[in-house]
Amino acid sequence: MAGSSNVPHKTSLPEGIRVGTVMRIRGVVPDKAGRFHVNLLCSEEKDADAALHFNPRLDQSVVVFNTKEQGSWGKEERGRDFPFQRGQPFDVLLISTKEGFKAVVGDSELHNFHYRIQPEHVRVVEVGGDLQLESVKIF
Repeated sequence: MAGSSNVPHKTSLPEGIRVGTVMRIRGVVPDKAGRFHVNLLCSEEKDADAALHFNPRLDQSVVVFNTKEQGSWGKEERGRDFPFQRGQPFDVLLISTKEGFKAVVGDSELHNFHYRIQPEHVRVVEVGGDLQLESVKIF
């Protein structure tokens, strides 16, 4: 898959997410990437609430985690390191635990984002921004 014609990508989750659900996002960070995102949205609507906004920012070398409720962003949380590099493939696991969403990149745990919106409200996984998306798998 060349270019970024494959984003934004949406996967519907009519059953929501349960504890133990794993979302695996694989792709490549383009050479000139600025930032990309994975949003766990609560509906298909345009300004849907986001239970999780996962936002690697290559222009700032930081991964930001947040939620959006009723059109407003919450308080940003930041991952403890920055495992993404331009030109390199990545493998992100977003795991729904009892307490929150655990983000694992490669072999290391990046951040534990405590639920502000419960995972059963999630209906859509949306991936967009500067990336070449290879696959989104939910199991």
